[in-house]
Amino acid sequence: MRYVILQQEQDLKFVEMPSEYAYQLSALNLRLNKEIDKLTADQVPVLPRAIAECDYLDLLQESLQITSGLHYINELESSFSAIREENYPLISLLTEIRALQAQLEQWYEDEGMI
Repeated sequence: MRYVILQQEQDLKFVEMPSEYAYQLSALNLRLNKEIDKLTADQVPVLPRAIAECDYLDLLQESLQITSGLHYINELESSFSAIREENYPLISLLTEIRALQAQLEQWYEDEGMI
């Protein structure tokens, strides 16, 4: 597994990803952050920014938790599918999110984790 570290203001989120998909999550996060300002809908999610990836992670504070990649991408898909956008081709962003979501679902299924 690999860990993608996301930051939103002072909060950190640690997302555990299969090693072969961690880069995809980081790249998707960078693209979404680049495009989110172009959305004109009223309810646009606030996104953290990917700030690092690592192979090993030992959290030393009990208040911090590791989120599974599938859980994180499911939440991301849900928040973006709820956007009612009129002026920006939101479908392209949703397509990228759903592609990674499908890959993760397949990986977790192959590993017997879902």
